[in-house]
Amino acid sequence: MKKQITKFEDLKIWQGSHKLAMEIYTITKKFPKEELFGLISQIRRSALSIPTNILEGFYRHTTKELVQFLYTSRGSSGEVIYHLLVSKDLGYISNEKYLMLRQKYEYLSMSINALINILSKK
Repeated sequence: MKKQITKFEDLKIWQGSHKLAMEIYTITKKFPKEELFGLISQIRRSALSIPTNILEGFYRHTTKELVQFLYTSRGSSGEVIYHLLVSKDLGYISNEKYLMLRQKYEYLSMSINALINILSKK
């Protein structure tokens, strides 16, 4: 029997996106201070947008609106991947860190997409 999801914290994709957002905050603390209002702000905003949109969609209480917000979350995941590429190319993170985080965000995107597909069939 499947567990009923009664709060947003029960959603695995929310849990994963929140954990990744915290990881983005940790790595960007080491970025140069001149990036505070540039790349740091952008990557943090994109990373936070993912769990925030999942949460907002959850609280809309309609499948159609949840799916709409999941699409936005998936798009924000792509933004984070690009910001990570820029961070690597500027030398702010290692290639290994970039590849590891990119893989996590690509997996998150696929998970969001799977949920979209499941919900769209209902």
